[in-house]
Amino acid sequence: MEKDILSIFCPSCGAPAEFDIVNQIYRCRYCKGTVGIEEAKQEKVQYQQKIRKRVRTEVGNYPLMSTSCSGCGANLVIEENEAISTCDFCGRKLVRKKYTHADDVPEAIIPFVITKEEAKTKIEEWCAQNKNRREAKRLIKKTYDLKGYYLPYQMARGPVYCKVNKKKDTTVFSANGYIYDEFINCSKQLDNLVLDAMEPYDLSGLKEFEYAYVAGQRVKISDIPREVAKERLIEEVDSNYRVFLEKIWGTKAIDVTTTVKTVFEAPVLLPVYYIKDGEVSAAVNGQTGKVSVKAEKLGVSISLPWWLEAILTFIISCSLIFGIGWMASGKLMETVAVTCILAIFYLFIFCFMFEPGLDNKGSIIRYRNIFTSGEKTFRREKGTLVLNDTILKRKIAEPVFKKKLKEEEIPVTYIFRSKKRIFSMIMLAMAGVFLPVILALFVNGFNFAQIDLRGSAVWFCITLPTAPILLVQLGLKELYTNPWVYRINEDGSRIRYHETELTPWQMIKKGLGVVGILCLHPLGWMILACMGVMVYLTAFGW
Repeated sequence: MEKDILSIFCPSCGAPAEFDIVNQIYRCRYCKGTVGIEEAKQEKVQYQQKIRKRVRTEVGNYPLMSTSCSGCGANLVIEENEAISTCDFCGRKLVRKKYTHADDVPEAIIPFVITKEEAKTKIEEWCAQNKNRREAKRLIKKTYDLKGYYLPYQMARGPVYCKVNKKKDTTVFSANGYIYDEFINCSKQLDNLVLDAMEPYDLSGLKEFEYAYVAGQRVKISDIPREVAKERLIEEVDSNYRVFLEKIWGTKAIDVTTTVKTVFEAPVLLPVYYIKDGEVSAAVNGQTGKVSVKAEKLGVSISLPWWLEAILTFIISCSLIFGIGWMASGKLMETVAVTCILAIFYLFIFCFMFEPGLDNKGSIIRYRNIFTSGEKTFRREKGTLVLNDTILKRKIAEPVFKKKLKEEEIPVTYIFRSKKRIFSMIMLAMAGVFLPVILALFVNGFNFAQIDLRGSAVWFCITLPTAPILLVQLGLKELYTNPWVYRINEDGSRIRYHETELTPWQMIKKGLGVVGILCLHPLGWMILACMGVMVYLTAFGW
């Protein structure tokens, strides 16, 4: 089934074609034949029409009833003789009528693998492992209410296009991706987060829909408009890709705009066991046995406001000044006095640096935690439920960026705010602050005992107030406007790309050129003379 309904086939040799994110085309791994996105879309039309025609023919052979809830609006398909009069989702009365709308039944289905008793056992096991949680204490008393359903989903595959930028930054980066098996919940009564947490499903179990699969089971019919399903698709894809992009940018403060160009969409039924008690709800994946539980109480997430960030930076900067001053003079009261004077200066500067804005006022976000039974899943082998050898994961392609390098547009990825980059910037700032000391060590043959930090006092007075400002203002801006670029090779490996690769001799020549420019100007002579005096006094003392 997976081969028939999900794969795109090469028109030349008939083998499955894989999507090439870089070139936005399907490519055969054997004969290198290609299939365009629109061609791939049309390839599935006839296949889906054939399934719909067969389903319409079969519907008359099964005595089914349709029930609709007078409260929440839920629609179920059940067997004609099943005794059910109240809605499992809200407790209201159900209205029964003859089922004749075959169009409501999806084209594909993943059959139940887990029995109701096994699902009940999985819930009980989760409750035992989390016995101190309020949710476990409530669910353990309600396991008899566990019900199995085939729930309506929309399955989607296709390319993803993202636009990303750092908040308050106008530089926008474009990234391409691909979703392989995104399932969109099409039921408005059930909690989307709980259902999402019990995924993924094993697509090797996907079958063409037949009424025989739903015999003795309750089938819920989609009750959300197509537009809402599309919005949910964008939200889920945006959420999935945001995880990748936040890791690349090194921050959550990014704006992401996501669009999906679906090559294939199909309504499917997925097996789920569901139980609800007040604000607590739980689901068991009817194929893999994975359990997900929604927390009873809301959690709280707090983001720091701009003024608190300013205070923390202020405290760190003043601490560094005090430490360096005390090391240089060894006099506590004088160091405290100098630190207090610079602290007043810093207080004003940092307040302007961390000015209030729309996205940095701080916030309190309330959310509801979702607990799961972990990544382990189950399969049936010779009638026995056994653990899967591998961990099932969602098939989502990592985002790929494209950049024009040396007149050629190639696939790349970026690194923005990494620990390595931030550390290198801090080290560069520290090197600037201690430049006379570093030069003095070269002059006196690295005789640390002879170093006198008082010789660089003037330099410290200039650089200590300005270095943190330059680091925060220019340094952070540099992180997001000039990221490190890594080329992506055909085998998936990555190599750092440098716009201008300088040899050691070229770097020496560049440094000598700066010195030469200073020597040609009277102000340059004065700067060099002052630096020379500071280096000498620092190297050999007063």
